Amino acid sequence: MRRSNFALRLQPSLMEEVRKAAEMEGVALNQLINVAVAEKISALRTEQYFRERSMRANRSETMQILARTGRDNEPISGDELADGENQIKGKAKGKLPAANRKHRQQASSQAKKVRG
Repeated sequence: MRRSNFALRLQPSLMEEVRKAAEMEGVALNQLINVAVAEKISALRTEQYFRERSMRANRSETMQILARTGRDNEPISGDELADGENQIKGKAKGKLPAANRKHRQQASSQAKKVRG
């Protein structure tokens, strides 16, 4: 693998933090910087991938799939809510505002039409 050099100018306080981080990780300063740059590039590429992928999404098909979610699938062991999680914004579990119930009913009837 061909290597290249680049003169990196860091603020003294940042350089000191990078040195400390490399020492704590037990790696060379150069290796830590290489990994940090690679992680940043990966994050940018991932963001771009999802942006491009979202352009191909079919919103109506997605909503139809979501409308079917949970149907004919009884809860299984491990699906229980942990203590303190049985409240949704101060409302008892299962008691949705009327607007949400209406939206769910509409989505459900649309999904039934799609399934035939």
